Amino acid sequence: QVKTAPRGYTADHPAIELLRYKQLTIRHDFTDEEVLHSSFHKKVAQTFHDMRPFLDYMSEILTTDLNGIPLHQ
Repeated sequence: QVKTAPRGYTADHPAIELLRYKQLTIRHDFTDEEVLHSSFHKKVAQTFHDMRPFLDYMSEILTTDLNGIPLHQ
């Protein structure tokens, strides 16, 4: 985490604790039983489906400026 609020954000921003992170990670643990089950591929597909909104959001904010204009055209 960075020690201070990122540029453009106040120290009292409601999400300041999350904004101070340098990186974010999505993780889902599976049990050995789940991994060895014949329908494991369906669980993996559902997990990626469930992650999609986060990935879409991160893609949007990392490729646009604060006004929503694409950084690379």
